[in-house]
Amino acid sequence: MQEEFLHYLWVNKKLPFTQLKTHLNESLEINHFGQYLQNAGPDIFNAQISINQQKWAGNIEIHIKSSDWYVHNHEKDANYDNVILHVVWENDAPIFRKDNSEIPTLELKKYVSLSEINKYKSLITSKSWINCENQIAKTDDFVWNNWLESLFLNRLERKSESIDKRLQETNYNWEAVFFEMLAKNFGLNTNGDCFLQMAQSIPFSIIRKESFDAERLEALFFGKLNLLKDNFEDEYALKLQNNWKYLKLKYNLQEEIGLQPQFFKLRPDNFPTIRLSQLVNILCTKHNLFSQLINANSYQEINKILKSETSEYWKNHYNFSKTSKIKNKVLTSQFIDLIIINTIIPIKFSYEKNQGKLIVEDLIKLLEAISPEKNSIINKFSEFNVEIKNAFQSQSLLELKNEYCNKNNCLNCAVGLQLLKN
Repeated sequence: MQEEFLHYLWVNKKLPFTQLKTHLNESLEINHFGQYLQNAGPDIFNAQISINQQKWAGNIEIHIKSSDWYVHNHEKDANYDNVILHVVWENDAPIFRKDNSEIPTLELKKYVSLSEINKYKSLITSKSWINCENQIAKTDDFVWNNWLESLFLNRLERKSESIDKRLQETNYNWEAVFFEMLAKNFGLNTNGDCFLQMAQSIPFSIIRKESFDAERLEALFFGKLNLLKDNFEDEYALKLQNNWKYLKLKYNLQEEIGLQPQFFKLRPDNFPTIRLSQLVNILCTKHNLFSQLINANSYQEINKILKSETSEYWKNHYNFSKTSKIKNKVLTSQFIDLIIINTIIPIKFSYEKNQGKLIVEDLIKLLEAISPEKNSIINKFSEFNVEIKNAFQSQSLLELKNEYCNKNNCLNCAVGLQLLKN
């Protein structure tokens, strides 16, 4: 038995409420079920009950065993002084208030049907991947679609927390925070952290000033990332090296960051040299980039703004001094899609929420124009016949898996609740 199941029984009113009695055989009526806030303190706030026709208003605490009250040290916590009912699975000990009056107790095991318990046990029994893997594809369409939207919003709310924190640290410099996010996601999983560290180590005012000269901006990024330390003979590398020395003195910049960009196991088109040059190209050709993207609502508009390629030198190089076959290294649609998913959507959500003009439907519509991500989690959902047509659905499913399935949080999941009701 888990405490979450008892919460589920109470919140969803799964008890024969006309027959309830306290542990002292007193009649018990639930006049108002209260608020289930899941915060610190009692589980249920502002409930109203009647015991032997005497009305009580206050809070309710829920435990597996009544003795858990002392295990959790509630007798020492003033937050629990206003508890009017103790709801437990098993009443194994009397519980007293500070004034020595006994708290009425409701023992649930007397009232919960065996079928209800069996449905719960069937749901939470581990399967090969997720608890509902054999039933999830049969979820009612209305329930499923509403749940996906809630999951999507939950995911954005969590992401916005880190954005809000960084905004406070930068005195609400939206352009700077956006640039940091963009840089991180240009580095993908392998180089995301060092690209972010690079972006955060350069005041954005410098980025803005130097965004009119691609070579100097490349020198700034490459220098910060320890990519200009060799004894070069290559003319372009030497030029960047000299620019980096000049910029470091001009802006009194600290030495290179600690992290080193990785090339190992990356496809050449994902080399940090290539991604940095593409990032520079966007910054130098799309001034007021943040404003442009915030005001762009369609997938086509955003895709056009983010279209980028390397500088001339990198069209026949992947590393300094080593020439390769000439190739226009343009950002692929797949890469731009990732930038939209991981950078544009979260920053739009945070910005619009901050401005009080959030329209979630527009963000969903934008994601619906993008193909779903390809990863092991999404592939696994597909194996269980879950239809995944676009990035809105795949993003929602990632939230479902990480925040609900992995945590056995079935009783707070719309799919789990529907299975228990059927």
